[in-house]
Amino acid sequence: MNDADGPLFEEELATLARISDRAAEAICCKKEVVVASHVDADGLTSAGIISAALDRADVDRRTLFFRQLDLPALETIADLGPDLVIFTDLGSGMQSEILEMGLSAVVADHHRPQGSGVELHINPHLVGLDGAIHLSGSGSTFLLARALAKAEGRPGEDDDLAGLAIVGAVGDLQDMALGRLIGLNRWILEVGVGAKVLSFGRDLKLFGKQTRPVFKMLEFSSDPYIPGLSGDEDACIFFLKEQGIRLKGERWRRWIDMNSGEKGKIASALVRRGLRAGLSNPQLERLVGEVYTLLLEREGTELRDASEYSTLLNATARYGHSDVGLAVCLGDRGAALEEARLLLNSHRQNLVSGLKLVKEEGIVPLAHLQYFDAGDRILETIVGIVAGMSFQTADRRKPILAFARSDDGRLKVSARGTQDLVRSGLNLADAISKAAEKVGGVGGGHNVAAGATIPPEAKEEFLELMDALVGQQFQG
Repeated sequence: MNDADGPLFEEELATLARISDRAAEAICCKKEVVVASHVDADGLTSAGIISAALDRADVDRRTLFFRQLDLPALETIADLGPDLVIFTDLGSGMQSEILEMGLSAVVADHHRPQGSGVELHINPHLVGLDGAIHLSGSGSTFLLARALAKAEGRPGEDDDLAGLAIVGAVGDLQDMALGRLIGLNRWILEVGVGAKVLSFGRDLKLFGKQTRPVFKMLEFSSDPYIPGLSGDEDACIFFLKEQGIRLKGERWRRWIDMNSGEKGKIASALVRRGLRAGLSNPQLERLVGEVYTLLLEREGTELRDASEYSTLLNATARYGHSDVGLAVCLGDRGAALEEARLLLNSHRQNLVSGLKLVKEEGIVPLAHLQYFDAGDRILETIVGIVAGMSFQTADRRKPILAFARSDDGRLKVSARGTQDLVRSGLNLADAISKAAEKVGGVGGGHNVAAGATIPPEAKEEFLELMDALVGQQFQG
């Protein structure tokens, strides 16, 4: 299996497959299991993959979602008295606690492990790969689902679930580092292509190609931010007319309604505009890159494009409606999809409001990072998204920390970096876990995106620790 850059990962895949096979054998002998997953697109697709696989294997399941796997969450799970718990897109950072609770567990995750002890643990870090770019939580779960089908004597029958795994990887921004999926994500993509559920190719990476009029797709582009176009409807319409693009037929024309010549004109003009505005190569790489299409979904819907699908799922999970997102993942194209679309509209409005708040109040610079405190004015479940989107107008030389007050009074911290900063030494997961632990909190994640929960009174001490730790990382 060949990565787009050339490295081979057969040995790593074989090792994770062997662990998945053992985990599948443990699942097959159970009549009922509990699935515990995370509340984001990667977590929802992970839950969707394993739920579909369990349904096909006639294993009863109960699915729970958690913003963070902590002791109260584990107690909730333990109170159910499960024979087996399958943790997806979480669990790697709580192995000791899982065992101390007496839980029999399978973990399919991609976050950096802390501690040890869970034997049935499928995680790219355990074979020397990077969970931020080589394999997502949904990807680890796909390996488990595939092994379960094989254990049931149905090898290959769960390969269609590769589509959800790619949606999860894209939702986790695993394609952003190089403009395409690499590592074991690439292998899953190939499986999905072979199963005729996926296709891929180079195209604009802007959100809304399936569903929005082209001028609206440009207007609402925030990552990348297109100088002179983002946020300005009139400028977007004028820009398209300058390229000789017809905007309306029977309806406003979407990107998918354009022919190849029109798409080429628009893409070339956008790159030229970006170069004139001084956008860096990484920013331009986010403009044009590899995109992923789900072939079994209807064209012109959010579910046809992996990026739009993942955003739709985020809009359900982050507002306490993970059951709706899970239903969509499991094939509900009626009431659940309609409810998800309503939640998506609300999600977009909340993001716009969040960005407006950050713009009005500003971002506070420190020596090696920058931050803003949203209090209770931005939901803790979306403050990380707002932080990432804020990079378009913030100082890209420093990571951003965002604070939001959680419902239980604790302080939620979301940290976001860029791939340029990661290449300069940034590892937010390492820094935030160390800083959070020192102030009596807990944190973790990936090098480019991480999070923590800390006591509110520890905010200033936490900031000082984070600033120092990030500074040390940049110094090498």
